Amino acid sequence: MFKKGVILVLFFGVFLVVNIALSWHLYTNSVEQRTITVILGEFDELSGKVTFDEHIDAFLDSNIKDKRVAILKSFFRKYDSPLYDHADFIVRVSDQNGLDYRLIPAIAMQESTACKVIPYGSHNCWGWGIYGTLVTRFDSYPEAIETVAAGLKKNYIDQGLTTPEEIMAKYTPSSNGSWAKGVGTVLGVLE
Repeated sequence: MFKKGVILVLFFGVFLVVNIALSWHLYTNSVEQRTITVILGEFDELSGKVTFDEHIDAFLDSNIKDKRVAILKSFFRKYDSPLYDHADFIVRVSDQNGLDYRLIPAIAMQESTACKVIPYGSHNCWGWGIYGTLVTRFDSYPEAIETVAAGLKKNYIDQGLTTPEEIMAKYTPSSNGSWAKGVGTVLGVLE
């Protein structure tokens, strides 16, 4: 009976240590850190550490991306935005274009209260190509997201315009600074 108790205590102790260590690893978002001192994977007796293989790293990478999607979904839900269903797509397109995933939602929030006030049937939440009565229309939100992301990359980020203030000077030059302040505020909220 005593042996069974010791075995159970050891088993649950190891289980607890593994869970705490993995939780800490995920919490710190240190995907680059490839080792952790738990009994998993390939154990190195000299260092007392375990080396994760590429499958664990892929799992950790996907969890970080999932966190970004979750952050966007929560934000879009709060504002009852039609972009809620496109949060994953925004993260993916932002990554493909080398953009901060928060920039597209931040501009959408500033330009249209996260797509709640847009020209009818335009899917244009970003004021992209809207000048007076001229309205650029998209067939869908994904088309708009891809166009805006590619345009931001080519016409702003690649030109060295990376801060809200620098982007504002070209994106909406007549702004008195409120545009940059609004975009910057949303970037902070989504951090």
